[in-house]
Amino acid sequence: MVAQTIPVDDFDLVIIGGTGDLAKRKILPGLYRRVCAGQMPEGARIIAAARSDFSQQDYKNFIRQALEDFVKSKKRNKKKIETFLERLIYIKLDALGTEGWKELSQSLRAGVVHAFYFSVSPSLFAPLAERLMKHKITDDNTRIVVEKPFGRDLESAQNLNAVLARCFREDQIFRIDHYLGKETVQNLMALRFANALFEPLWNSQHIDHVQITVSESLGVEGRGAYYDKSGAMRDMMQNHLMQLFCLTAMEPPAVFDAASVRDEKLKVIKALDPILEGDIVRGQYRSGENGDNYQNESGNPDSTTESYIALKANLSNWRWVGTPFYLRTGKKLRSRMSEIAIVFKDPPHSIFEDSQDLKGNVLTIRLQPDEGINLSMTIKEPGPGGMRLTEVPLDMSFADALGADEADMPDAYERLIMDVIRGNQTVFMRGDEVEAAWAWVDPIIKSWEKSGAKPALYDPGSNGPDDGLMLLHKDGRRWREIT
Repeated sequence: MVAQTIPVDDFDLVIIGGTGDLAKRKILPGLYRRVCAGQMPEGARIIAAARSDFSQQDYKNFIRQALEDFVKSKKRNKKKIETFLERLIYIKLDALGTEGWKELSQSLRAGVVHAFYFSVSPSLFAPLAERLMKHKITDDNTRIVVEKPFGRDLESAQNLNAVLARCFREDQIFRIDHYLGKETVQNLMALRFANALFEPLWNSQHIDHVQITVSESLGVEGRGAYYDKSGAMRDMMQNHLMQLFCLTAMEPPAVFDAASVRDEKLKVIKALDPILEGDIVRGQYRSGENGDNYQNESGNPDSTTESYIALKANLSNWRWVGTPFYLRTGKKLRSRMSEIAIVFKDPPHSIFEDSQDLKGNVLTIRLQPDEGINLSMTIKEPGPGGMRLTEVPLDMSFADALGADEADMPDAYERLIMDVIRGNQTVFMRGDEVEAAWAWVDPIIKSWEKSGAKPALYDPGSNGPDDGLMLLHKDGRRWREIT
């Protein structure tokens, strides 16, 4: 099966923070791959803006090295790399001053889509939006892309949304969450709403519980100072895991468009019950073999910031009442893994002997490292000797099912940036959605700050603290292994 590449309209993409880590690791390598795929118009240009004192050639050399470092060797083509570099323009820009804004304005072409990617500290989002307006750089074809975090609490999110709303229409604002650009995440909606097999079973009558896991094997490393002011709740739970949760739990939208999908996601967040004290666990990794613990890596020996969090969420609506959702994320865990596991209820009665240990079916949507979908089924064990039952997986990895070409799927950032150019906001967050998520999370964080309670310690390379395991054990369930 060959992927269909749909060209986009001509555009000027401005990456503010064009020398930063995100730009060189993800954004620009992703745009290079879109050039290779033939998706970008020949006239499309990429304008990088940053404080660094680069010449045009210096910047092109900088990005040439980034492509060498972050693009697979089989995808690197000298001729195409040079073609891509010819599209680059570098402008020295002072985000909070006056330098470079006139040059930026003059570099933009009329009559094409103008997209501004704010690949900078969140503290600069509002000032940048105001300066784009002040210097009259925006028009009806302007789109802005802002990275998470969207505030650090409800009040700051509301303030940021208010500034952005003064400068742009909501349909011009793209709040990006790269998890929503993953092929498997987008396939979740196709799996649910394009297959009559699953949707009738997607409710509390048939599903026992849902597990959503996003685990990382690395620690905070060079992000320690930032992370210590954020923690797993702000950095992962409020955005990434909340979005996966919404897509799993939402009602079918009337039509597949941005407004309808985001309306249904918002309903999920508003249906969330407050978290009970015994239904949430915080953890912090301690020293492993190399002696590096969270407090050392964060530079704060008295830190009470969580590097792990697990919680039990309940929804008060007709579809999900009585079916809990267990969400967990953490650093320095056993492996890097992201998955959504739909655990169906056990059969109400077994007609087979010696089958007490057989469990209900599990539908697993694997987001990383190998994207795909797996459904566990119960079958007869081959061979004579009676009706012996066993569980087997019906495995559909994208690499095996769709072929080698499809296995090399576009990176999430590639897909999402092209959606920005198209003006498609379906998998981007809306302002009221962000605020609703903070409204649910804020009381939890404030209770921690008030109590001063320290997170439970856990060993690097483990599944997290024992209290996290007990979150399910007390309900007669168990976490799936992190593999």
